Amino acid sequence: MLPGLEYIKQTRLKLGITQRKLASLTGISTSMINQIETGRCKPSYDTAKKIFEILSTLEGKSSKKAGDICSRNIIFAQKDDILYSVVEKMRLHFVSQVPIFEGQKIVGIVSEDSLAKRMVENDEKNLKNITIDTVMEPSPPLVDSGTPAKALVPLIRFAKCILVTEKGNVIGIITTTDILKMVE
Repeated sequence: MLPGLEYIKQTRLKLGITQRKLASLTGISTSMINQIETGRCKPSYDTAKKIFEILSTLEGKSSKKAGDICSRNIIFAQKDDILYSVVEKMRLHFVSQVPIFEGQKIVGIVSEDSLAKRMVENDEKNLKNITIDTVMEPSPPLVDSGTPAKALVPLIRFAKCILVTEKGNVIGIITTTDILKMVE
């Protein structure tokens, strides 16, 4: 089943392409595209399918990817860093979570939420000088930089952040704030 014909004009305009460009991509005349969009002509199933396939392909190419919306300036800590220094780093950079690495390998995450829970459970003085690995949570999810950003929305609801990789290396971080970049 194909979408309604009104989808053609809506999508073409959203993609910022002209009727002439759509016509050349589909092999259909510009006047036919115009007639279909204005409702003066109903295309055959094969013609409509061809138009929708081209538009779908163009939408896939134009949609944002994880690498487009991630913050590339990652504020991170090493597994053996002292908790106090990590908390200071979080305050200085106004971040609510910090990925924890062991060398180049991601091993966990520390968030304001997990730190607050830990402070309630323990004596604050004892926490100040412990290493971060004793309070970190499991690693956040990793996605490739080419992952469609729309696919990340359900994931970010359950994770504090998402790390973006390229060729196996972490290149960025996505938080709920970064997901809002998708709103145009």
